[in-house]
Amino acid sequence: MEKLRHIGFIMDGNRRWAKARGLSHEAGHYEGVEALKRVVRACSELKVEYVSVFAFSTENWKRTKREVDAIFELVEKFSKTPPEEIRLKFSGSIDKLPQKIVDAVRFAEEKTKNNGGLLLNICLNYGGRDEIVNAVNKILDKKLSRVGEKTLEKYLDTYPLPPLDAVVRTGGEMRLSNFMLYSAAYAELFFIDTLWPDITEKDILSVYEKYLSRQRKFGGD
Repeated sequence: MEKLRHIGFIMDGNRRWAKARGLSHEAGHYEGVEALKRVVRACSELKVEYVSVFAFSTENWKRTKREVDAIFELVEKFSKTPPEEIRLKFSGSIDKLPQKIVDAVRFAEEKTKNNGGLLLNICLNYGGRDEIVNAVNKILDKKLSRVGEKTLEKYLDTYPLPPLDAVVRTGGEMRLSNFMLYSAAYAELFFIDTLWPDITEKDILSVYEKYLSRQRKFGGD
């Protein structure tokens, strides 16, 4: 198996983790950020180059204002104090977010752009279908007559990241839920029962080793 360069995480289970402990959803999301820090460290140690995480989807606006505001507060705080040496990228309809969040994430991208560690791509106000639709509309604005895959890819929110090699979903659910659909076309999929706040370095190593044992075919024999 080739090297695992780009791994994506659907961070599912924060609310169920909190409910099981009689805590608020907000407490679950706080622990989810702590879990993200562990995952980034583990991936760094394994020499993974890119990590993408599903932090807030275009459908998550249906949640209560209190929960949405709490998530954005955590994003803002994380943007100001990211793990050392990583680079930050935010993908999604960022400009539609509250201005203070826009300012925070753009500042974080600029501040970390010359760091030497892995790139952490945080999908925020993001949807896989929305990403493709937005790319098509940008291309139409350019009045291009013919479009191939390479051209389309340049207009995706996640550009210039390479395709996902693996996608991990915690929490026991077995679906992609609109996460990086174009990039995940040939990704190896891993579904684990562990709720996101409980994920450990051991879980990451297990996924990494299983990935290396698989044979990727990309439509071949």
